[in-house]
Amino acid sequence: VAATASRPTPAVSADPEPMTGQGQSASGWSAWSSTIFRHVHYENLVAGVTGGVLSNLALHPLDLVKIRFAVSDGLELRPKYKGILHCLTTIWKLDGLRGLYQGVTPNVWGAGLSWGLYFFFYNAIKSYKTEGRAEQLEATEYLISAAEAGAMTLCITNPLWVTKTRLMLQYDGVVNASQRQYKGMFDTLVKIYKYEGVRGLYKGFVPGLFGTSHGALQFMAYELLKLKYNQHTNRLPEAQLSTVEYISVAALSKIFAVAATYPYQVIRARLQDQHMFYNGVLDVMTKTWRKEGISGFYKGIAPNLIRVTPACCITFVVYENVSHFLLGLEKTT
Repeated sequence: VAATASRPTPAVSADPEPMTGQGQSASGWSAWSSTIFRHVHYENLVAGVTGGVLSNLALHPLDLVKIRFAVSDGLELRPKYKGILHCLTTIWKLDGLRGLYQGVTPNVWGAGLSWGLYFFFYNAIKSYKTEGRAEQLEATEYLISAAEAGAMTLCITNPLWVTKTRLMLQYDGVVNASQRQYKGMFDTLVKIYKYEGVRGLYKGFVPGLFGTSHGALQFMAYELLKLKYNQHTNRLPEAQLSTVEYISVAALSKIFAVAATYPYQVIRARLQDQHMFYNGVLDVMTKTWRKEGISGFYKGIAPNLIRVTPACCITFVVYENVSHFLLGLEKTT
């Protein structure tokens, strides 16, 4: 203290020199960015992308089957399938492994980005809402957080889902391979933009927004099941589960969400189909109801459940383990 007191104090002007505009903007940006991004973790993005890519590479053929069934409205040019196995074997006989992985590039890009961005946005939104709170979020808060994350993600990824659907609905048995309309993901994106504009890239966006309720219900159920299970086993709310426990929680939450929201996937697939033209969501709903009844809105649900349940389990297990690993790595450095 004595040393400090004896140290000469520099003279301070009564009117300190104001900070320059550049200095003010730099410090302002630093304060703003630290406030906005304090809950944003790249680990959630990396873990989500990894889980989404791996699960979709493994189970893409079942997604192809689901799309083919979802648009089966009796149109003459479409191949006729008697069931899931018949569809898979027919495609295999016509075009081999390449046929079963039709549209895989935009699907992997879309799924990887979707899961990565979803987890990224969802965890950031959830962190902002829990800041300064001792208690856990309510079910409705989980629901709203997941819906917000889903809407933000869809704004970025919808063009990839349109591209995936278009590539999956090129029927090699009906149209000669040399006459195929689309040659690949980038060719599809360019052609849709060229002939249909931005509107073409965002076909199915409205039912997709309704579809955010699917992710919202899934994440709400997932979070609550994890929380209740940890309470039941007398563990901390955020305690890490085992792989089997993550699989069980993810599967139950996914089945619940699919059962509640599947019709929107049929509506979106039909809007994105290049072989039919609809005037909008209501037009699809009206025509599907008149021609096929309630069952028309659930076409493809069996292959969808067979695909998405294990895909969801893979995604969530990979996500939880990768994110815990990366966050643990960050703490040790």
